[in-house]
Amino acid sequence: MDGKVAIVSGSGRGIGREIALKLASEGASVVINDLDEEPAKETAADVVAAGGRAVICVGSVTEDGFAERFVDTAVEAFGGLDIIINNAGYTWDSVIQKMTDEQWDAVVDMHLKAPFRILRAALPFIKANPTDYHRKVVNVSSGSGVYGNPGQANYSSAKAGVIGLTKSLAKEWGRYKVNVNAVAFGFILTRMTEAVADGSASLEIEGRKIKIGVSQAIVDRVEKTSPLGRPGTPQEAAGAVYALCLQETNYVSGQALMVDAASR
Repeated sequence: MDGKVAIVSGSGRGIGREIALKLASEGASVVINDLDEEPAKETAADVVAAGGRAVICVGSVTEDGFAERFVDTAVEAFGGLDIIINNAGYTWDSVIQKMTDEQWDAVVDMHLKAPFRILRAALPFIKANPTDYHRKVVNVSSGSGVYGNPGQANYSSAKAGVIGLTKSLAKEWGRYKVNVNAVAFGFILTRMTEAVADGSASLEIEGRKIKIGVSQAIVDRVEKTSPLGRPGTPQEAAGAVYALCLQETNYVSGQALMVDAASR
């Protein structure tokens, strides 16, 4: 990936961080994004310390004008844009009778509208700068978007929409030598899915207090039902994204890759 330029949303922490580190370790220059400056700076510093190139673009992917700023950062800092990873997100769960319009809109805007805006903002540069290699887009979906999940009508709907967006843009963008794919993660162990004893763990995201973590019973069930006997790791999740960014996958487009050891 020497000479390639990547933007990775939500890459200050978790899976996004591992994606950015992996792409950078293989030679890509990376634009790191996070809602907060400190984790973005830490990830960028780790990339640079390992001999890579990185800059940061702090802010919420749902902000008006963010998508254009994200794309412009890559072009201005590194002179191009070759890889787009739409990864940023969080969950805000409730059963449907308790789910507010605010919950629905916040999650759908984060997981579906933001990727749409970023991809729309990238197209003028892609069209104006054809390449002799394939550019890559990887949109992060979820097993919830494929199978549904109780308490996640908003998240599941948005992640199902990501797959539809992916398949549509694969058909639109093939003429520009762009592969557009999605990964649908199963149970990957991050701070959002760690076992918590009393359900009290939370984060403040854009002024909202969001519960994080799952019950130990859920983690135990994953360990019992997965053929591998464990959840996935962020590094393994990043590896699947990386594979779809390689030139060896140039004839893979419009696909949603399940990154999950379990069969359902």
